[in-house]
Amino acid sequence: MNNDVDTKTPQQLETEGGDLYRQGDYVEAANIFAAAEEGFEAMGDVLKSAELANNRSVALLQSNQGQAAFDVVKNTIDVFRQVGDERRLAMALGNRAAALEALKEFEQAISDYEESATILKKLGENDLRLDVMKALSGLQLRTGRSMEALVTMQT
Repeated sequence: MNNDVDTKTPQQLETEGGDLYRQGDYVEAANIFAAAEEGFEAMGDVLKSAELANNRSVALLQSNQGQAAFDVVKNTIDVFRQVGDERRLAMALGNRAAALEALKEFEQAISDYEESATILKKLGENDLRLDVMKALSGLQLRTGRSMEALVTMQT
């Protein structure tokens, strides 16, 4: 880690990582999110650290690092489940599903997408749920489940 990163707060690193992600610099965004994640963890903010792990997972996935994305996100689900943070749990499940899809672990990916969509529906997070349902439907189509995909999109 360079000295510049060492002198920034986790909040500043989170903002910088988001900016890099939006600019399409996914590898560097993942590195900055990792630094922010460590910073929040050192501060004792386990939930924020897990949220940054999810951000890092998405950046890794965008840089075609499916296994690394999965490794980063897999433990965050338990963190959010244990504290009952359903919104972040649903997001983590969707992120893990995307990583599993990249790893061609389709059955588990479908299961995670479905659980994520169920939680988001319960929370009334319709826009986020729509994104998850689109991903689920696309995966169902790619795995030869065209009828399920149609039902998913109609839902």
